[in-house]
Amino acid sequence: MDAAFAPAIALKIPWAAVLGNHDQENPTLNREGLMQHIVGMAYTLSRINPDGLEIDGFGNYNLEVAGVEGSGLANKSVLNLYFLDSGDYSTVSKIRGYGWIKVSQQMWFLNVSSHLQNLFMSKPEPQKEPAPGLVYFHIPLPEFSSLDTLKISGVKQEGISSASVNSGFFTTMLEAGDVKAVFTGHDHINDFCGELHGIHLCYAGGFGYHAYGKAGWPRRARVVSAYLEKTRSGSWGGVRSIKTWKRLDDKNLSTIDTEILWERGNEAEGRRKTRITADAEVLAKDNILQLNPLDGNEKIGVI
Repeated sequence: MDAAFAPAIALKIPWAAVLGNHDQENPTLNREGLMQHIVGMAYTLSRINPDGLEIDGFGNYNLEVAGVEGSGLANKSVLNLYFLDSGDYSTVSKIRGYGWIKVSQQMWFLNVSSHLQNLFMSKPEPQKEPAPGLVYFHIPLPEFSSLDTLKISGVKQEGISSASVNSGFFTTMLEAGDVKAVFTGHDHINDFCGELHGIHLCYAGGFGYHAYGKAGWPRRARVVSAYLEKTRSGSWGGVRSIKTWKRLDDKNLSTIDTEILWERGNEAEGRRKTRITADAEVLAKDNILQLNPLDGNEKIGVI
């Protein structure tokens, strides 16, 4: 685990993590101990759990990405990141199989989402619609099986290993109204992304060499990039669009399956595009990321 995070630490890049279902299968650390180790590492923004709240699992937290310093949105979160612990295996004796996101976690998520939306659309600088939200956890939802395989990007090469029960978290995200995409792992040789009722359900793509893969199919990692908009006055505004692609560990470090997940004011989401703008600087302080565009360009960060 230390080796996995070492490149981010060496480059002094703020990073965050959630647990998978195998991480606690060692003789020394349980899931709580693992998150305690992670939150003590350099440059991490990970948290064990919200302070003062009883909640299932370990590694339930959110990060707020603030607008550009000096802009009207400098004190508001223009992009909300939600991280949840999807568990390992069922804790209910009559239910077999993998874990799921519990009621306590869903209630926490709804409360945080509602609070952030209220702040974003209230004075000063009230916005007309919520800031986009992205959600990260390990075990895919049953709704991944509802995607039309003819309308996905990427490939499905194994079954969807979700929990044997549906805890309703997909409906909870729909109710919240700000979530644009969900990113999971678990099924190592699935890397597809598809849209269901306005939310993109995406696999991250297996990238570790410590676990199973597929011969001749390069390890890969999904990248997510957010882009700012310019206001009529020329100042920086909120997030204009969110794009994703996959980077392969092949001889060319190839990029594949570039697509737009969300564009502000555009209902035709998920269309393939290749528009790229230059980098921006991301500064981290506590639980808030501050976005500073470099050279007047619009790209605010890469996740």
